[in-house]
Amino acid sequence: MIADLHNPETRKPTRDGFGKGLLELGEKDENVWALTADVSGSTRTNWFAEKYPKRFVQVGVAEQNMVGVASGIASLGKTVFVSAFGAFSPGRNWDQIRVSVCYNDVNVNFHASHTGITVGPDGASHQVLEDIAIVRSLPNIIVMSPADAEETCKATLAAAAIKTPCYIRTSRQKVPVFTTADDPFEIGKANVYREGSDVAIFAHGIVVYDALMAAEKLKEKGIDAAVVDCHTIKPIDEDAVLKYAKDCGLIVSVEDHQVVGGLGSAISETVSEKYPIPVKRHGIYNRFCESASANELLKKYMLDTDGIAKTVEESMKMKK
Repeated sequence: MIADLHNPETRKPTRDGFGKGLLELGEKDENVWALTADVSGSTRTNWFAEKYPKRFVQVGVAEQNMVGVASGIASLGKTVFVSAFGAFSPGRNWDQIRVSVCYNDVNVNFHASHTGITVGPDGASHQVLEDIAIVRSLPNIIVMSPADAEETCKATLAAAAIKTPCYIRTSRQKVPVFTTADDPFEIGKANVYREGSDVAIFAHGIVVYDALMAAEKLKEKGIDAAVVDCHTIKPIDEDAVLKYAKDCGLIVSVEDHQVVGGLGSAISETVSEKYPIPVKRHGIYNRFCESASANELLKKYMLDTDGIAKTVEESMKMKK
């Protein structure tokens, strides 16, 4: 069961869940290695490095080289986690990810922290909003964007278990931890946190919580909204997409990412081929964003609770 939405026990950045999961893996399996590009403290790989220094590689500001090193270590039968800011990995090493990891299908997992607009004051150069699009187009890689720190820990553990390349997207912003240790997590299977019959909101990452809160506001206006945490964007849970396409007749995707190539695109691809219904893609619309606080940007681009509720309400006319 999810925690009390109005009184979440804690607020943590989702990157903390990655650090926790990596530390747990390091304790259980001596074949787990971690690499980073001069950002160990920011990506939480320093927790692993302090305890398992012989299995940690600090490559410095060299994201392309980092992937080559990781691929070599993985080829020796190790489970490798590469961790850096999303703006630089996959932002600067997509070719190495494509050829050294995905083409060779080696066991390297990518953790991209500081993604989306919530890095705020760092500006457009660091507000990576295209990463899901460029990674999910690659063969042989799974793409995940967990909703909170608890779910990110589970995603990290799951990535290590499947022995295939994975991409895990996290954020710097502290967000409510609203899921619990008892909530299920399965790669490729979405979690439904609210049922509804009028519209289905599919979200990933840190905006899932606001989508849930938006659904409560919509209820006051007579709109019954389901909320689906689509933590795995590739492979997308086609069964969940088609179920709510049929049950609701309208899907609204919400993501801290460009509307092109992200979750909304993946949903649209599914329904257009198998059960055509209206899909409203809500996120960042073909632009770079400004420097401001995370909350200011979320509000401006209507990715906060009120903005999501307003977008969904306006989208209801698409059903007609």
